[in-house]
Amino acid sequence: MSTLPRRAWVEQLMGMPVSLHLRGPGLAAPPVAAAVEAVFALLRQVDAVFSTYRADSDVSRVRRGELAAGGAHPWVAEVAELCEQARERTGGWFDAMLPGPGGAPRWDPTGLVKGWAVEAAARLLSGHDFCLNAGGDVVVATLPGRPPWRVGVEDPLDPSRLAGVLPLAAGAAATSGTARRGAHLFDPYHGTAATEVAGVTVTGPSLLWADVYATAVAAKGATGLTLLSGTGYEALLIEPGGRRHTTGRFPGAV
Repeated sequence: MSTLPRRAWVEQLMGMPVSLHLRGPGLAAPPVAAAVEAVFALLRQVDAVFSTYRADSDVSRVRRGELAAGGAHPWVAEVAELCEQARERTGGWFDAMLPGPGGAPRWDPTGLVKGWAVEAAARLLSGHDFCLNAGGDVVVATLPGRPPWRVGVEDPLDPSRLAGVLPLAAGAAATSGTARRGAHLFDPYHGTAATEVAGVTVTGPSLLWADVYATAVAAKGATGLTLLSGTGYEALLIEPGGRRHTTGRFPGAV
């Protein structure tokens, strides 16, 4: 077991708890405090731009016609392009055009923004041994000679238990499904709620794409793991009845 010194910071951002854990000596030093503040400041700014719950966000103002898309923060155009790439990569199972009030489609990048933002924040921690966790979506890095982080995967059918433990030295894990938030996922091909997956956890090098694939797999349903073939991403999928499926190289004990 590692005896490295550790510190943790937690803030409520983007409607979820965001925690940052660091390991190693010198964690009380001013450069560390500056890096931690930079991480949370970036996520606060992302929330100000993309929140669909804040009336003053750029996305909300664009939706209401108060702000032209070209006048929004440059991140909006960047994320819009990534959403289109995500739609293409997943064969349409990830789609940022979701039903709004009355059923009319409207742009909602929520399924991509969290992974994109947390991955960007993690880049500010270069040179540190860290685990950054945003509502269960995690990106980690370890320094040479140090043990991997152990990331627990909550059992979507019993939140008091773990469905698995992932030893991650680098990269990311993202989770999607219906267990925590109910039928909030959308099947873009049938125009209905996606309810065949209680939980799916995707691991891989990028949190942005792990998050996208988790959303897409959950939207496709019990056969969704086929979307990961050849991508370099692995997954554990749990159906509402408890049946489990994994890709061939999913890490850790399940």
